[in-house]
Amino acid sequence: MSFTTAIQQSLKGPSPAFGFWLTLPSAAVAKTILHGASGSSTKFSWVLVDAEHGLISDTHYYELNNAVGSEDASPIVRVPCAEEWMIKRALDAGAHGIMTPMCHSEIDAAKIVSWCRYPPLGTRGYGPMFAPHSFPGVNPGPEYDEGSQQGVTISVQIESRLGVENVEKIAATSGIDVFFIGPFDLSKQMGVTRGGEEHEAAIQRILAAAHANGKKAAIFCTDGNDARMRAEQGFDMISVNTDVGVIRAGMLNELKTANGETVNGGKREGY
Repeated sequence: MSFTTAIQQSLKGPSPAFGFWLTLPSAAVAKTILHGASGSSTKFSWVLVDAEHGLISDTHYYELNNAVGSEDASPIVRVPCAEEWMIKRALDAGAHGIMTPMCHSEIDAAKIVSWCRYPPLGTRGYGPMFAPHSFPGVNPGPEYDEGSQQGVTISVQIESRLGVENVEKIAATSGIDVFFIGPFDLSKQMGVTRGGEEHEAAIQRILAAAHANGKKAAIFCTDGNDARMRAEQGFDMISVNTDVGVIRAGMLNELKTANGETVNGGKREGY
């Protein structure tokens, strides 16, 4: 069969590719969210396996990648740092895509692309004994080896002032698929107010640079309303929330309901 992934298919469609942040090293949490009907006309096509700020390490990659991949969604591993050995470990454990934090220049971007691909296209070391397991229908050997050369989604995060200043050069780098904005780090690294004029101008500059160079633009959001706004702005790939964010908010809302308090501005009525 042809080598394809849920995220690549979703990014070809007319609607944004929605996903969520997985910070807990739990296949059960991932599958609880993904398994069965979504109750919506769309579904999650990707899950960010967060090894940078989450409680996830590379010992969890294989199980999490397979759990997500088995539910017709793509596991995207965010490695702690853009280093070759970290990217190699994530890919060999079956990641459908890589996300690297703090891409500051086109030099950084070119290195990341090289580390994600086998020679002659890059420098990725060879040893994918377990990598194909999270790709339903993809056979080990040449089918994975050749398909992964272009089939692994490469995302870099633009989340610093230097990254914004160089974003047009970074966007021209061959092989980068997605420019992902981390709005919290972006505001802190720039020393500006999150949601303020300068912060929003930087976000729009990244969005424009990505699209001008035929790349996809993605962003982290804090809830569905935030995600809807970004979808209307033209973002292609959107995280709607985090696992722990929804768990905490949901449980505390139930506590308020049980105590006769209002939830989201009005008394909650049923489910």
